Amino acid sequence: MFYLISVLILIVSVLLVLIVLVQNSKGGGLAANFSSSNQVMGVRKTTDFLEKATWTLAGALLFLCVIASAFIPRETGEGNQSIMQEQIDNATDPSAIPFPTEAPAEEDN
Repeated sequence: MFYLISVLILIVSVLLVLIVLVQNSKGGGLAANFSSSNQVMGVRKTTDFLEKATWTLAGALLFLCVIASAFIPRETGEGNQSIMQEQIDNATDPSAIPFPTEAPAEEDN
């Protein structure tokens, strides 16, 4: 289920990027290309559609992210400890290691 939601998040994200790129902050964008008076959807309706699509996709992305957090696969059990915890448990105590009191012997060549 987590992977399905992740794919949906990816699709919604790509659509949101495309919708935002189509818009123009100065009122142009895709709406500027449809300025003819005989269009079924005028400039204002195209802008309204793009704005509603942006808000809908942003809400869907937020919703899917919250739902995905509930479906994150979590493993339980003693055998599934993290690697860091295993290293901490298996680490040797530095105070238990004997300190060398003699200098190492030199080798003759």
